[in-house]
Amino acid sequence: MHKMAYTLSALAAALLLGACEPNTTTPSTPSKAETTTAETTQTESQKLEHWLNTRYEEQLQFSPMSLSYLGRKDLYNQIDDVSDAAHLRQLAWLEESVNQLKQSINYAALSDEAKSSFDLWIFQFEEEKADSQFRNNSYIFNQMRGPQASLPTFLMSFHKVDNRSDMEAYIERISGISRALGQYLERAKNSASLGVRAPRFALEGSLSQAQNMIAGQPFAESEKDSPIWGNAKTKIAQLQTDDLITQEEASELLDATRKALVSDLLPAYTALNTWLSAEIALASASTGASNLPNGMAYYQQRLKSITTTDMTPEEIHQLGLTEVARIKAEMDEIRKEVKFEGSLADFFVFMRTDKQFYYPNTDAGRQAYLDDSKAFLDAIKVKLPDYFGILPKADLIVKRVEPFREQPGGAQHYYTGTADGSRPGIYYAHLADMNAYSKADMETIAYHEGNPGHHMQRSIAAEMTGIPNFRTQVGFTVYTEGWALYAEKLAKEMGAFTDPYKRFGNLTAEIWRAIRLVVDTGMHAKGWTEEQAVAYFLANSSIPETAVRSEVQRYLVWPGQATAYKIGMIKIQQLRAKAETALGDKFDIRGFHDTILGGGALPVPMLEDRVDRWIATQKG
Repeated sequence: MHKMAYTLSALAAALLLGACEPNTTTPSTPSKAETTTAETTQTESQKLEHWLNTRYEEQLQFSPMSLSYLGRKDLYNQIDDVSDAAHLRQLAWLEESVNQLKQSINYAALSDEAKSSFDLWIFQFEEEKADSQFRNNSYIFNQMRGPQASLPTFLMSFHKVDNRSDMEAYIERISGISRALGQYLERAKNSASLGVRAPRFALEGSLSQAQNMIAGQPFAESEKDSPIWGNAKTKIAQLQTDDLITQEEASELLDATRKALVSDLLPAYTALNTWLSAEIALASASTGASNLPNGMAYYQQRLKSITTTDMTPEEIHQLGLTEVARIKAEMDEIRKEVKFEGSLADFFVFMRTDKQFYYPNTDAGRQAYLDDSKAFLDAIKVKLPDYFGILPKADLIVKRVEPFREQPGGAQHYYTGTADGSRPGIYYAHLADMNAYSKADMETIAYHEGNPGHHMQRSIAAEMTGIPNFRTQVGFTVYTEGWALYAEKLAKEMGAFTDPYKRFGNLTAEIWRAIRLVVDTGMHAKGWTEEQAVAYFLANSSIPETAVRSEVQRYLVWPGQATAYKIGMIKIQQLRAKAETALGDKFDIRGFHDTILGGGALPVPMLEDRVDRWIATQKG
């Protein structure tokens, strides 16, 4: 199931509302009827939690890779079955689980938190079922997150090797990746036969990444090792250094790795590269989702799934135009504050091109970007207790993207760590071209990906207890990205961005997400070309052109995803304003944030209900 691959959010207190503060009132003695009702609710809620934990464990067994993301070593030598048949089997299993849930649990007897768990399990199935109708419309191989790069990344970054057995499982997984790559290729061929073909740039990017995977040793005489071979050698050498294997055992493991790479991985990538090369000649330069078979229905479903709302493409487009105009007015005030002579458009060019806003395009410049990002995150970490009652336990590191998948202007991103702390959360930065990343907005990006953004939200989710396990991992883009964008503005409230150019950078990051509403709907529903989208982006922001083009191409291969950020942020801001108005002096920012984060990732309607219940409790 695609949700499982994200290891995204969740958290929660089974006690939910008001859990941040102790109850200092003297409780009245409950009547016998009240006691019986409370016991029934607790019993049925406990029954539900056990039922959901059992089903979720069954679901995890479909995905050995999800188990590894969670830090577990069950099925450690296996890679997911990613065939279309496997998808349909899992969907049928999920539907049967929903039928069992409705028959097994008395909904009326559940606590409010348990009702949320019940509703969320069903919501996920309904979303999966609706998305499944359009599964042939997605671009499997693309420059953003295609399996040609994501499968090797999983093996090298998430398969932990602590002993010889783990390394043997790693080697078996090389063959599993080879099989999975073939399954993805069959699905892509099927989509192409139906007229669904990724834009040329996406196929070219995929081909480049795929070629990188089989360049160097042991596939050819070279001074460089191919990515997996180099990673395997490092892991085997570490086992030997730690006296966990002998020299003879190390040689055996290296030989087995070489054999798996040459016998299994090489043919899989060779077949993929041959197909990608042929497809490039047939692909268009760029195309929006509405140009695909049944494309407009597909795009509308993507928007519904991504935003968990019923907003239409036109409504989202108009919201974007309104937000762009509002933010530009704020940006113009900063232009006046720094006494820049010229228009806001001129100021955009100045911010985009002046060398004072960029690090040198050197290794020293790249290291400075990483060091400064870490410094921003270290400084804001000490302020978190003033705004949150629940804090993450997991560590956070800042790291450059691996060379084989790094893209000039590629979006910075975050990978969740494990709940037990064995793997930290990772803020990944693409640093191939330092001219693509401005110093003005890098502080904002650090807060988005780290604290109080993704790292905080996802880590708290993974670490929470007292709720069904599936809720610690489920993810809804409108929630997770909406929170991260809200966190950018919250950082300003926490004292960040004292420099006017950094404040401008903060607004640049916000207008970036507002522009996405306009551009995504423009390309996928209104017939905009890629160049029209780039031109709109450049006219309304100071974002470097390299990053703009990478962004626009991202939207083309990932329809609808980019709309979630601003919509989610606005929903959270609206809920906060509602709570502040309703509670007045009783409003507590820590309690509000714990309410938002304390239930895990939720679709918008369920998040609204959760905040309403918190408001009612605080009033009482």
